[in-house]
Amino acid sequence: MPSFRIDRLSEDIMRELSALIRERVKDPRVDASTVSIVRTELSGDGSYCKVYVSSFNGLEAAKTAVKGLESASGLLKREVGGSLKMKKCPEFKFIADSSIEFSAKIDKILEQK
Repeated sequence: MPSFRIDRLSEDIMRELSALIRERVKDPRVDASTVSIVRTELSGDGSYCKVYVSSFNGLEAAKTAVKGLESASGLLKREVGGSLKMKKCPEFKFIADSSIEFSAKIDKILEQK
């Protein structure tokens, strides 16, 4: 697939997953108010997608959310594939990320000065 198509599809997947986490995922390990998808990386053939998940409550909360999202991956795969009308929906690999926590620390430092 051309890279612009992969980039566009990756952004669409990120948007759909964010909406599904807020609306459909009922796992108590996933707190929809603090968990956010930072970025997605779709493989060249579209069969795998790395999903980077971050939390306002830190890296440990993101790791807990990843476990909850992995258990809901079947639901997420079915819903994303149906809403984006994909012939083959990619397998999701959820990865905990600390970027939101890091940016909150930077913001706090900047406010002090």
